[in-house]
Amino acid sequence: MSKNDDIYVLTIDLGTSAVKVALVSITGVVAGWEEAALPLHLLPGGGAEQAPQDWWHAILTCSKKIINRGLVPAQNIVAVCASTQGAGTVPVDRNGKPLMNCITWLDSRGAPYTRNVVRGVVNVAGYDPIKLWRWISIGGGAPSHSGKDIMGHMLLVKNEFPEIYQKTYKFLNVLDYINLCFTGEFTATPDSIMDCWAVDNRDSRHIDYHPAMLKKLPIDPDKLPKIYLCIDVIGNLKADVAEELGLSKEVKVVAGAMDYTSAAVGSGAVLDYQPHLYIGTSSWLAAHYPKLKCDIFHYMAALPCAIPGKYLLIATQDTAGGNLTYLRDNLIYHKDDLLQADPADYFTALNKVAASVPPGSNGLIYTPWLYGERCPPDDPNLRAGIYNLSLQNTRSDLVRAFLEGVALNTRWMLGLVEKFLDNHPANPINMVGGGANSDLWCQIQADVLNRTIRQVTDPVRVNVRGAAFMAGVGLGYIRYEDVPSFIQFKNIYEPNPKNRALYDERFAVFMEIYKKNKAIYHRLNKQ
Repeated sequence: MSKNDDIYVLTIDLGTSAVKVALVSITGVVAGWEEAALPLHLLPGGGAEQAPQDWWHAILTCSKKIINRGLVPAQNIVAVCASTQGAGTVPVDRNGKPLMNCITWLDSRGAPYTRNVVRGVVNVAGYDPIKLWRWISIGGGAPSHSGKDIMGHMLLVKNEFPEIYQKTYKFLNVLDYINLCFTGEFTATPDSIMDCWAVDNRDSRHIDYHPAMLKKLPIDPDKLPKIYLCIDVIGNLKADVAEELGLSKEVKVVAGAMDYTSAAVGSGAVLDYQPHLYIGTSSWLAAHYPKLKCDIFHYMAALPCAIPGKYLLIATQDTAGGNLTYLRDNLIYHKDDLLQADPADYFTALNKVAASVPPGSNGLIYTPWLYGERCPPDDPNLRAGIYNLSLQNTRSDLVRAFLEGVALNTRWMLGLVEKFLDNHPANPINMVGGGANSDLWCQIQADVLNRTIRQVTDPVRVNVRGAAFMAGVGLGYIRYEDVPSFIQFKNIYEPNPKNRALYDERFAVFMEIYKKNKAIYHRLNKQ
């Protein structure tokens, strides 16, 4: 056992559906964790909000529980570091009090205001070409037409909640708000602030706001927080928080990162071009890359990350594991008169019935666009669908089709990701997140993608391990180069050549469904 196994970090993994708090050594050994569910409030017109007070209450409750379990001596806890959902916006006043609910990454209400900002007299793909060139060359990307990034959120507040906008001292991302609660400091990190699109990302070791881009941003620049690197120490725990948690006031708070940035570190895929696939409520395929780069047509970019001097390419699917939650709550175990009893272990049962169905789901194809999509098409109007349903199909077929549908969408992203990575093959792929607990889903991903899948041990703890690694690097205990040696794999899945032709054909049909139905989705759901 390394001497560093005795040095622990209180790590936060704040997702959309739950918060997890863990004690993790700086070499990635998880001593234990606590979890609490979080509500999500869906509103008309594409709104999706969460209450910041719910986050903080859950974090404090879980932190006290895990510390009071006495798993490690309190004096061995040297730091706090958080990993959170990204692209959420919390307007706060000078005292750090939230002025409204967080506008989450699923919220598209800012879309019309973003489109007004990015357009010009002459447009390329909906953008003024001069503005587009400036955003891409300096920031590495451009505002999303979907309105789901920070710029869209801030414009929503300015235009629809002007009283709140006037009272706003700082706009904070989810991570920034949690760090504020721990330290009292108004801060941001390169990955939490980048999609306000006023930041110079050309040198990921030195990130700051760009004067010319600030002038073009239709938001008061004083409302933006100071930027820290992900491994920087923001400060010590606030005295009242330290006392409530039973920790020393000397415990350091390391800036931390967005969930996808932290997962890239926690997965062990820290080398350039080395990919990881995360499947949680949403999913992404990502890899570190040596320079700033953008593919605006498919909403992909290599942007600053947790590792100074590197960038992280990420291709995001809005709803992945969330499809299974939808399947459970709205189709299989919907709480109406047909429901007799809740299952004791839903996901275990789900994998069992799906495993009884042959590849191809007996002809069923599922498109997993329950809440629009972000990549490859940045299109909030897409919707999910079940295709080729017949009298012969069963519920088991439907379950497997959901798993295969998410994998087919990942294959769509994979081709674009490999092209972005200068044609470096994304192989093998480290798979993490709740979806990686499923041996069947790992094999389906291997077969559909035709890539080796490495199932990271304890995959749901990838974000807290990433946070612990960041804190360890920030405090000088370890180096990023050490991280791969700390990662273990439960299993490795090779593509089954017997399924190659089948999934090639299914993918071709999947793409045809998108192309032929795109206009219908827009007609029914235009935002």
